[in-house]
Amino acid sequence: MQHAVGSPLPPPHQPGHGPAAGWSPAAHHPGQHPGPAPVPPPAPGFPAPGPPAGPRHASMPPPPDTTGHVALPPGGPVAMPSPPQAPAVPDPAGTSIAVLLIGPAGAGKTSVAKHWADHRRVPTAHISLDDVREWVRSGFADPQSGWNDNSEAQYRLARRTCGFAARNFLANGISCILDDAVFPDRPVVGLGGWKRHVGPGLLPVVLLPGLDIVLERNAERTGNRRLGDEEVARIHGRMAGWYGSGLPIIDNSQLDIPETARVLDDVLARAIASPPQW
Repeated sequence: MQHAVGSPLPPPHQPGHGPAAGWSPAAHHPGQHPGPAPVPPPAPGFPAPGPPAGPRHASMPPPPDTTGHVALPPGGPVAMPSPPQAPAVPDPAGTSIAVLLIGPAGAGKTSVAKHWADHRRVPTAHISLDDVREWVRSGFADPQSGWNDNSEAQYRLARRTCGFAARNFLANGISCILDDAVFPDRPVVGLGGWKRHVGPGLLPVVLLPGLDIVLERNAERTGNRRLGDEEVARIHGRMAGWYGSGLPIIDNSQLDIPETARVLDDVLARAIASPPQW
């Protein structure tokens, strides 16, 4: 279900363009600068009017409690986290990092990612590819109804949107953890796509419990998140290809969510000290 990125999105709307920007004829005719409107003479028996008052907002600063534009650093490719200078083991709970949690359906990726993000000492966001994909309401292309060009395009668009979000979060001091079912037999459009969207500093970790566990957890799902048993088994078999890949793998068959999150911290501490080659 991993697919390469297509053409870029259209450029965003620029401030000052379009009908919402407060269009005026003078703004579109440079060189024509009409002066102030002539003041009619006063009526007999009335004093001449004084000079017209200018707009209050032109010379008066806004009140101190007014909310204005807050400049945010632009997001760029996420760099590799710097290992500590001292020989001490790095503490991932206090480090700004981007993590990609990989695993089959039913591995517990979303639950572990949410718990891990909830219990960090630094601001952390959780970005789920499935959640972002389901932002599309009308016209949602459900892969369970058959894989086609529309479902493929929505997956690609969701992954790119997740990448943009992760880069912007990191640029503004917020760590993030993403989760996706990335297959090892499609490196260019799988991990390669995430590296293009987020940056080389993304730390991938594989969550891979036993097949009986993922079947049991999948059976508890509802809606389009629930897959058929044969599909779950097929995905799990392909995920086994991560063994021998060099990426850290966590078998959470016998671990609950908090225990898995603690093991994830240990794995990330080693990954920060010696980033995996991928």
